[in-house]
Amino acid sequence: MRALQLFADRDLRLTDIPPPPPPGPGEVQLAVRAIGLNHIDVWGWRGMAFAKRAFPLATGAECVAEVAAVAPDVVTLRPGDRVVPYAALVCGTCRFCLRGEENLCTDVRGVRGFHVDGFAQEHTNHPARLCVKVPSGVADTDAASVAVAYATVEHMLFDNARLEPGETILVHAGGSSIGTIAIRVAKALGCTVITTVGTAAKMTAARALGADHVINYREDRFEGIVRKLTAKRGVDVVFEHVGADTWQGSLLCLRRGGRLVTCGATSGPTGSINLMQLFQQQYRIIGSFGAPLSATGRALARIASGVRPVIDSVHSLEAAQDGLARLETRDVFGKIVVTL
Repeated sequence: MRALQLFADRDLRLTDIPPPPPPGPGEVQLAVRAIGLNHIDVWGWRGMAFAKRAFPLATGAECVAEVAAVAPDVVTLRPGDRVVPYAALVCGTCRFCLRGEENLCTDVRGVRGFHVDGFAQEHTNHPARLCVKVPSGVADTDAASVAVAYATVEHMLFDNARLEPGETILVHAGGSSIGTIAIRVAKALGCTVITTVGTAAKMTAARALGADHVINYREDRFEGIVRKLTAKRGVDVVFEHVGADTWQGSLLCLRRGGRLVTCGATSGPTGSINLMQLFQQQYRIIGSFGAPLSATGRALARIASGVRPVIDSVHSLEAAQDGLARLETRDVFGKIVVTL
């Protein structure tokens, strides 16, 4: 069967590998339909795995698949079901897993596509307990955008930032896969959305997506414009995932008691903070990594209700590396999906 494997840093090849054995206890065998590309794939491609891993390694941390076979002890799924698998191989028994906070698991056996073989292969076995059914009517391309991207947004906005209807939110990198989702979700909630992008074309696209105010961060200091737009009050929530380049400005954009939630640092991992500003303004700064399994189900339900992810482009497995190259240079507006 076909697989997209990483043999060394930036050495990605489409290969033929043996199919997996029948699913073992508690497992299902998945026929992968499509994978979503994320910055975690770019990091892995660059060699930034932060852990030892054996090559070759099948890539892909996010996918939608059809159940092809089930182990005799699996009763929750059956062949033909479409599912979104959870890529982190969490233990399911620690206190965090037991209370539905799988992204805080104390005994993760790795993330598929990053530390261990991922979903960019035609068939693979996966624990049934880490699969979420896809509602009917949800397209494969949309479902392929859920496990990493949409679920991350769901977790950031609702589990962490506690975004409420009518609030004002600043969404950084509004043309990215998670940025476009955040804009759509916040607008569907009735929020005022301010977003930053880097090109005139993305400004037009972000407005069409529903953003109320769009700032080209290459031409203007976003923090000054945000202060003017909010009459110096500041925003209720900052959706941060850029990192060093936007960190200081993001803090200046917050109202007193505002919440900054961050899940990434694509421009660099180091930022500083004025501690007096932090406690006097009573900021709430929340780190958000991944998402619990429940966020996958909530994200799929939100898509089924009509709040879909933005699909930038769909590539074949043979052209997956073109998608990674575009993602690395940020030449995207929305999600890049690879079909099998």
